[in-house]
Amino acid sequence: MSKYNKQIAVTVLASSLLLSGCGLFNAEEATKEIDPPQDVTITEEGAKVETENVKSDQAEETITSQLYLIDKSGFVVPYSMNLPKTDSVAKQSLEYLVEGGPVSNMLPNGFKAVLPADTQVLGVNIKDGTAVADFSKEFNNYKKEDEAKILQAITWTLTQFDNVEKVKIWVNGHEQKEMPVNSTPIQDGVSREDGINHDSTDVVDITNTKPLTVYYMAESDGQQYYVPVTKRISNEETDPIVSAVNELTEGPSPSLGLMSDFQDGVELLSAPKYEDGKVTLDFNESIFGSFDEEQKIISSDVLNTLVLTLTEQEGIESVAVTVNGKAELINENGEKLTEPVTRPAKVNTGSF
Repeated sequence: MSKYNKQIAVTVLASSLLLSGCGLFNAEEATKEIDPPQDVTITEEGAKVETENVKSDQAEETITSQLYLIDKSGFVVPYSMNLPKTDSVAKQSLEYLVEGGPVSNMLPNGFKAVLPADTQVLGVNIKDGTAVADFSKEFNNYKKEDEAKILQAITWTLTQFDNVEKVKIWVNGHEQKEMPVNSTPIQDGVSREDGINHDSTDVVDITNTKPLTVYYMAESDGQQYYVPVTKRISNEETDPIVSAVNELTEGPSPSLGLMSDFQDGVELLSAPKYEDGKVTLDFNESIFGSFDEEQKIISSDVLNTLVLTLTEQEGIESVAVTVNGKAELINENGEKLTEPVTRPAKVNTGSF
């Protein structure tokens, strides 16, 4: 998985493009950098997490964290928030997932926290790429139908940090090899490779498939936001970049109730070019969608979903788009796209 996917914040090249459109990428704050914690330890009592090298160019009072919440349709969705500055950023991010906890007054309309009320985060111990999250017994007070969403929200919230690859769950100091209510396996840890918001529509033989996460769009109170969905693609598909683009151009399954800004007829004209973390995609004119071809404007939502989707893949840090081999594109603000686009520092930050 790309390191850009798991940082608290990253520098955005050509940020003006990604920050336009939905209003969910904050331009001013997206260009600021925060390095994730490099080392985390836990006290014997499990009550304190110490981190090193947590730096912020933002105001001293806050630090940006990406929380995974539940939207009105039941999807697990990233939502970036400025939280009070702390040395225990991993522990704090989980505390803001608790229903009735400190996140309550910050929740956008239609969203809710995922952890049961009164759950205490006893500690987060990060070692050798694995984060062990220890919760109080109240963690067990959830409905079995919410179990997968809870595990996904915890996993994707913690793996935003650069030194976390997978997550284990403990309750009152005891390791859980499976989730406590509906027995979802945990074993040696859960990672982003295990997926989020699974969609296996039309999959006949799941054993002959592999997961692929793509980003579609949803809407709440007139504001659009981005939703990661893990689909199943055939093991015979050998280029995950091409597969991701194909899934985006085909759009979401109707049963999901999600949206895509890709118009009919969008095609890659050649194989993607990959070099030093940058992917270059050459499309036909249909990529312009509803914009006039002569204007050479590419939709912010089209580019956003491309960048979010592809930077989930290992080694991909930026995306460049050409049309018929030419790179003379502009964004919806009329600005030329002279640089490849990296993953934005914040995902889904607008007013709902």
